[in-house]
Amino acid sequence: MSNPTVAMSFSASKKASRGVVVAFWIFTALFCLEMLFTAYYELRILPDAAQAFTRLGFASPAFRIELSWAKVAGVIALLLPIVPARLKEWAYAGFAINLVSALIAHLSIHDRPASLVPSATTSVLWAFSYFLWRRIQRYE
Repeated sequence: MSNPTVAMSFSASKKASRGVVVAFWIFTALFCLEMLFTAYYELRILPDAAQAFTRLGFASPAFRIELSWAKVAGVIALLLPIVPARLKEWAYAGFAINLVSALIAHLSIHDRPASLVPSATTSVLWAFSYFLWRRIQRYE
């Protein structure tokens, strides 16, 4: 039978590989830039963004503004090292809900396939960032 104390001290001394950490930061930076870009678009380019939200069935300007600021808060939660892991997990969950909802909204109005590309691409960035973050978390 193995000694649990030895196994625990061995696993605690392991660190995530440098490649995993670098890949995590690349995917997370790209994901966060995309989220900040969409938040900026939704907040600053008002007529186009408002029209796009209305076309997707979200007529309330308050929802667009709330969603944009939630994206900014989520990006801050992901990038700041002092944010607890539980809060980062919630930020990832919120982004997942946002991205799935965007895909559903486009599909529900039978939008052209090209309109799914931004949300689908951002979803791939989200997935890589999240799964690499979870891998790093195993070693902390």
